[in-house]
Amino acid sequence: MDTWSTALKHSVLPGALASLASTLVLAACGKREAGSMFAGVNAVSHWLWGDKATRVDKPTLKHTLVGYLIHHGASMFWAALFEKSCCKTLDKKEAATTATVAAAASAVACFTDYQLTPHRLRPGFEERLSHTSLLMVYLAFGAGLAAGAYLNRRDS
Repeated sequence: MDTWSTALKHSVLPGALASLASTLVLAACGKREAGSMFAGVNAVSHWLWGDKATRVDKPTLKHTLVGYLIHHGASMFWAALFEKSCCKTLDKKEAATTATVAAAASAVACFTDYQLTPHRLRPGFEERLSHTSLLMVYLAFGAGLAAGAYLNRRDS
């Protein structure tokens, strides 16, 4: 079994790619649906600034930077759990298997975010985006996890 130390080291790339990919989709969907590429990321800052943050459209340090940092931190958290719980499967270095377990991890994150988490700690972007866009965000998140996990293991 992988140690937490190894899982944390392996989680950096998948977490960063999951964060980046899902943020890019948040921006694109926010632009299309809310008229602002910052709307989705800003909404995440409701953790600190309350529900008013879900209505901020302009880029600000208070909302955009804080929202991204929260989102990135959550991505790193999920990547660490993914690496710890799926390490043996990921170590097989099979692209399809890696993509499958990453999709499952993304589904668990989505379920946790919207079924087990209190309103104040939900992502917040659900206040600005459609269910279809939320699906796209979580698909991008899973793709980032998969890409990072696969890249971590390609040369070993």
